[in-house]
Amino acid sequence: MMKELLSTIATALVEDKTAVEVSVDEPNDEGVIVYHLHVGPDDMGRVIGKQGRIAKAIRTVMRAGAVRANEKISVEID
Repeated sequence: MMKELLSTIATALVEDKTAVEVSVDEPNDEGVIVYHLHVGPDDMGRVIGKQGRIAKAIRTVMRAGAVRANEKISVEID
């Protein structure tokens, strides 16, 4: 569910929708699941935003969704 949410958000932001990839790591020792968002190099600025505002908003939305699913997550933008 969370992977689809991150993919949907990122796809709406970028121009090259085929370059959007989301990979998920297994939970670490603290139980945190790391989601890795990969986008094309030309769209990196769109996903990060000015002073990282869009990236921060993406992380906030993902954490809110994770709380509802009773998970701990982290989002990495590669």
